[in-house]
Amino acid sequence: MTLNRRQFTQAAAALAATSAVPHAFAADTIKIGYVSPQTGPLAPFGEADKWVIDQMKAAFKDGIPIGGKKYAVQIVLKDSQSNPNRAGEVANDLILKDKVALVLTAGTPETANPVSDACELNELPCISSVVPWQPWFFGRKGDPAKGFNWTYHLFWGLEDVIMNFTNGWKTVPTNKKVGGLFPNDGDGNAWGDKELGFPKPLSQMGFTLIDPGRFQNGTQDFSAQIAAFKSGGVEIVTGVVIPPDAKTFLTQARQQGFRPKIITLGKALLFPGAIEALGDLGDGLSTEVWWSPSHPFTSSLTKQTAKSLSEAYEAGTKKQWTQPIGFAHALFEVAASSLSRAKSTKAADVRDAVAATSLDTVVGPVKWGGQGPFKNVSKTPLVLGQWGKGKKFKYELTIVSNEAAPNIPTGGTLRPMPA
Repeated sequence: MTLNRRQFTQAAAALAATSAVPHAFAADTIKIGYVSPQTGPLAPFGEADKWVIDQMKAAFKDGIPIGGKKYAVQIVLKDSQSNPNRAGEVANDLILKDKVALVLTAGTPETANPVSDACELNELPCISSVVPWQPWFFGRKGDPAKGFNWTYHLFWGLEDVIMNFTNGWKTVPTNKKVGGLFPNDGDGNAWGDKELGFPKPLSQMGFTLIDPGRFQNGTQDFSAQIAAFKSGGVEIVTGVVIPPDAKTFLTQARQQGFRPKIITLGKALLFPGAIEALGDLGDGLSTEVWWSPSHPFTSSLTKQTAKSLSEAYEAGTKKQWTQPIGFAHALFEVAASSLSRAKSTKAADVRDAVAATSLDTVVGPVKWGGQGPFKNVSKTPLVLGQWGKGKKFKYELTIVSNEAAPNIPTGGTLRPMPA
């Protein structure tokens, strides 16, 4: 098929006319970027995101009013692939190519920190979560006197996890000897830090910490750690490890005859899939609980309680509820509230609205300036949970200590690991 010059000019003009339409509409569309680990070893942190985003598409179907004008909302999801370099790359894509007005990110320092850094550098507002505030703030070389200009965080801190773990441990008779599993990553280095992490408060409470040193994620052999724990008479094991490493450690500990009374691990034991993969080793393991169906909070956006939100997830996905659901949902609550209060879609106006947030969300109250150690951190409540054989699902998580957040009800007390 050949075109003469006149036909070609007409065709080009027609194409130009059609391509101009989306641009005219795009002016009335605001984009929200979301970065989380959809694949790789941290994928359980991002497992619920697509479901939450589908829910948000329905919540935002009528658009958001910003500065007296209504905007359609487009959510752009990017996969960090559990890799910090990739997280930074996709954040830059959102900012520079997709031209988002606001970035949301969650799922360990390996995702949230590089995304936050990219936003800070490019002067675009970012709201992050699912990282204890110390590895998020100090891991990014934050200066307590200055804070950050563009990046805001909502989650609990290491002081909360330490309080919850030790409150639980004190209810079980042990020799107070604790073995630490701290990998060489953002979380492990913060949790094992002599000043910011576990060592100092444990010592002050009369616990003895045996820390065999940092190891690489993906380690296939924990014999050295297990030997150190056995020779040190360890009866409590704690740390912050990725799910595959927890399985390797727990399997090898059992094979090598090491059976502590309490095993309380951050990160790895958050997810039902990881517990099921452990089989009988999963019964009695304990972990931090940042969100659950028992949390007494309601969404500002959909008016769902924590319980009804988790039930909707289970009905929609045929999977067991998982803790990140609440925080992914809450990030969009804060985004919607901030955008609707912003004077315009300009980055500084959106940032000022984020900073001025005071909102009751499905994970609890969010407020920057006054509800955290620094102006960029808003703390959320934390309790302790323990996995046991379930009724509806194979294993279920029961809240066993709530001294740190008494408004969140318990369903039992910490029991020693099965002998």
